[in-house]
Amino acid sequence: MLFNSIQFLVFFIIVSILYFRLPHKFRWLLLLLSSCYFYMAFVPIYILILGFTIIIDYFAGILLEITQGEKRRFFLIASLIANIGVLAIFKYYNFINLNLDNLFHVFGANTPLPYLSILLPIGLSFHTFQAMSYTIEVYRGKQKAERNFGIYALYVMFYPQLVAGPIERPQNLIHQFHEKHNFDYERFKSGLMLMAFGFFKKVVIADRLATMVDYSYTNVNSSSGATLLISTFFYAFQIYCDFSGYSEIAIGAAKIMGFSLMDNFRSPYFSKSIAEFWKRWHISLSTWFKDYLYIPLGGNRVSIPRWYFNLLIVFLISGLWHGANWTFIIWGALHGLYLIFAILKDKFLKSINFKFHQNVIVIYLNIAITFSLVTFAWIFFRAENIKQSFKVISKIFNLSSYSNITLNLNSTEIWFSVLLIVLLSFKEKFYNVIKTKNNFAFYSQLFFLFFICFLFGVFNEKQFIYFQF
Repeated sequence: MLFNSIQFLVFFIIVSILYFRLPHKFRWLLLLLSSCYFYMAFVPIYILILGFTIIIDYFAGILLEITQGEKRRFFLIASLIANIGVLAIFKYYNFINLNLDNLFHVFGANTPLPYLSILLPIGLSFHTFQAMSYTIEVYRGKQKAERNFGIYALYVMFYPQLVAGPIERPQNLIHQFHEKHNFDYERFKSGLMLMAFGFFKKVVIADRLATMVDYSYTNVNSSSGATLLISTFFYAFQIYCDFSGYSEIAIGAAKIMGFSLMDNFRSPYFSKSIAEFWKRWHISLSTWFKDYLYIPLGGNRVSIPRWYFNLLIVFLISGLWHGANWTFIIWGALHGLYLIFAILKDKFLKSINFKFHQNVIVIYLNIAITFSLVTFAWIFFRAENIKQSFKVISKIFNLSSYSNITLNLNSTEIWFSVLLIVLLSFKEKFYNVIKTKNNFAFYSQLFFLFFICFLFGVFNEKQFIYFQF
């Protein structure tokens, strides 16, 4: 069930009305059943996989709390193996098998392992990481084990953020399911505005850009360097509007019912460095890797070579988290190398006592450089394979191809898309939070957003990009 569908709109209205009409003690059950229905609208049978990991982690949490000594570590490892095992089978098995097969072919042999014809359960990486954060926090003593099985299942399955995050932590979310939330009109307006703007980002900007990006990347051989350059620039905003749009709809839907989910994006393309970019982009994932991988590896409290290794390994795994393809691994590696290069650059400038004067020109130059580096890495993220990635790069950087610029795209759509991107950037720079307390201003803005969506929206119910992860 896609957020950008009539089916979801009806579902959301019914669930929200029933939520406030029911007594508090039955609300968690409504949300759990609704979340099951929401998830089963994609591939019903995969609810069994989700149920399997929920049962294991529920009992693992209790055992972690009541057990002492080394047995606690055993229960944590068992829980992590169950979650990572499911992820490995459904997401990485065929990828590993293919690469082993290629390796064996070098020595004139074949792998005995069969390939599996299975679909990737939607949002598997998201709810797996959310489940893992629960058992890790219980193990660390920072979260009490949840005794109500239904509440724990709801923590993993809460429908607004089930398939594409934000990846919540138990300390933030579980206690909210026990609390009674009365209907609040101001909260309702704020949540509805978030949902409306997220919907605008998706159907007006992301899905419009997608038509041009998909065409160019599907027809790389016949597309000019200028076309691919424009499409790559557009993809940076397509993936941002697609993913942040989903997050805003999720956060808004939860907010209307009284639940507070963590921010997932903070205008990332205004970042002045790659390090700052990762504090603004997919925040729930970047902080997850920081807390559960980077810091346990030693973070920056180790030798310099080990620090660089920690950064690189975290971003390599982050790339692999996104998909079973070498293009994602290269994308992650690039971001790791960006950060290492930035550290080396800062050390060198410090050694020669060189200091930048942070004036407006320098700030915007840093923003432009950061955006360019991020956009270059998006080529690998978007391309189907490594060969296509380098084909795109070779065409973009072949300056001779720009002597006679030919575009395979509709020029009206290009300029209209550029206008949308400029307006979006202006809004996020100077008007990031839309105020809703004034009723006239709220309803005017809401009507305007819906009117723009109706007039310029691309209503093809295109799946959100991050659903595949």
